[in-house]
Amino acid sequence: MNTIMRKSVLGLAGLAFAGGVVGGPIAATHHAHSVDMKPVAVVQTDKSTVDKAKLIPHGVQGAQSRIDLNDEQIANVKAIIAATKKSGMDERAAVISIATSLQESKLENLGHLGDANDHDSLGLFQQRPSSGWGTPEQITDPIYSTQAFLKGLKQVDGWQDMPLTEAAQTVQVSAYPDAYAQWEQQAADLVAQYWNS
Repeated sequence: MNTIMRKSVLGLAGLAFAGGVVGGPIAATHHAHSVDMKPVAVVQTDKSTVDKAKLIPHGVQGAQSRIDLNDEQIANVKAIIAATKKSGMDERAAVISIATSLQESKLENLGHLGDANDHDSLGLFQQRPSSGWGTPEQITDPIYSTQAFLKGLKQVDGWQDMPLTEAAQTVQVSAYPDAYAQWEQQAADLVAQYWNS
């Protein structure tokens, strides 16, 4: 059956081609008349207009990590991007935010983890109410926590020109300051994929 179907499709394609070759030029000679031709604008259907060179201006540093994301994590990526846009910041700020959240929580909006909890750290960025990041309810809101992180990032002089791990560390003050760098490629890929969606 596969062979019969393939022969039928190929036969129809051949007829269509032959009809175009024979009928096309003949029809053109019978209906030849002057037409005022104007240039036509080409519309790009690809939504991606993100300048990928701006996403990782310094190149990635060190070995890169990557994890598969579930629907909740993708929703958190989209929330981080929305909050970044709402804060009036660019794609690079979104890359830094997403890489930071990948390191801190693997893009999971973590509540209190009991004995496994790092002090009173919560949410996507593992921010602490006792350090002034906000209430537990606020810092477990993805939009609020991202905007709080970005507010801190805006206060870092020259963050746009810093390596990702340095910018993130200046805001987060982590015990593992170089750990953010490993997520830069995945964060950039996510921003490229979802910035215009």
